Formats: sequence, C-alpha cells, structure tokens
Amino acid sequence: MSNKGSIIYLEEVTVDYDGFKALNNLNLIVEYNELRVVIGPNGAGKTTLLDVICGKTTPASGRVIFGKDINLIGKREDQISALGIGRKFQAPSIYANLTVWENLDLSLKRESKGIFATLMSKPTATEYRTIDEALETIGLKDHPHRLAGSLSHGQKQWLEIGMVILQDPLLLLVDEPVAGMTDKETEQTGLLLQALAEKHAVIVIEHDMEFVRQIARTVTVLHEGAVICEGPVEKVQADDRVREIYLGRQKVAYT
Repeated sequence: MSNKGSIIYLEEVTVDYDGFKALNNLNLIVEYNELRVVIGPNGAGKTTLLDVICGKTTPASGRVIFGKDINLIGKREDQISALGIGRKFQAPSIYANLTVWENLDLSLKRESKGIFATLMSKPTATEYRTIDEALETIGLKDHPHRLAGSLSHGQKQWLEIGMVILQDPLLLLVDEPVAGMTDKETEQTGLLLQALAEKHAVIVIEHDMEFVRQIARTVTVLHEGAVICEGPVEKVQADDRVREIYLGRQKVAYT
C-alpha cells in the first residue's frame, strides 16, 4: 500500500481484545484536504479506528503512518496531538462557565501558559483576529460573550469544533457530530465540515445517512473491523454486501 499524497494511512491494522478483533487487518488511506465519512453498524470498529489514530489504543499489528512517514504506533496521545491531529468527541467538552470567547482563547495554539495565565493575559492582535475568524467559521460570531453552558446542543458542538481547529490540526477527527441536532443545525454542521475540508483533512464517523449524503465525497464502510466497501455514496448504497449488513438496522437509509 502506497502513502503517496496521503495525510494518513493505516496498513493491515489489527486490534485484538482477548480474541475479539475490533479491527481486522484494516487498510485505509485519507488524502490531504479530504472529507471522508466512515459508516458501519454498531461494533464495526469505527471508534476504535479513531482511537488508534489518536494513540488511545495500540494495535496488535500493522502500521499507522501520518504525513511524511511518521509512524504513530507507540506515540502518546499528546505527542500525536502535537503532530497535528485533533479529535472532536461525540459529547461536547467545553468550559460551561466560561464565555464562548474564553473557550476559544484557551484553545488557541500558543506556548502553554495554563488556564489562569491565559485568562489573565491579553491576546495579541493576531490572536484576536484568529479567534474572530474561528467565531465566523463556526457560526457563533454573534455570541462571543455568551456563557458556553447556555448554548444550544448544536452550538456547543460547533464551539468544540472551533476549539479543536484553533489547535491548527492537519487532520480533524469528528465522531457523530449531528447526534441530537435539529434539522437546521444538522445542515449547518454539514456546511461547516465541508468548509473545514478546504484547510484540513477531515474524517467523520456518522450514523445519519441523510447527513452522510449531504456531506460525503467518499464513504468508507466498516464491518467486523475491516473495510468492505469504499467510494461515492451512490456506489456504497448500491453495494449488495452493504445492503445485506444494514438490512433491518438502517433499512430506511437504503430504500
């Protein structure tokens, strides 16, 4: 498997939990500035895939190569983050008692000064512009001084995405971003992720097939820890094995 032009590729990756293979000789390539959607039934290995990339889980075998031949296997989560990989978990993780602006200010990539020192110091003109741009990107430019805990569910998700992108990742991992969102919030999230893919590679784990159809250029289908199909949404939906796996689970999505 070649990694030419790719930001990350996984080669023959296996994660074994006492005989249960959460990932089974998995191969995956994601290019720079690509928006990739990964789908699959529960237990397919989607979250384990992200865990391996982030260093939370160490595979029993295989390689995970990031950028120009950086092997992520054996590196700590903080080391992997520093290399340029950011992760947005399903449940938003924000500072509820701080304002939207303060959340973003704390997340801005800079020499670590600690929370108290950051809050007490005045951002530079460049930092102000960077935070303002993030507010515009995530659709919260009208709410900089609002307490984060008072935001809607969708707005909290956007805020955390903003916090992640202010770390300036090359690769952004997003786990089920539209769970619990309204239809309008879901649509706005799709537009946000598509915009982010202009500057970052983005891997999205998702169950909502309407949302997948909205944003996906390439879809990867996992089943029992391996890739069984990959390509445009139309190809994936027409694949007999995918239809068989999803029958009775997400029947509506494939009818």
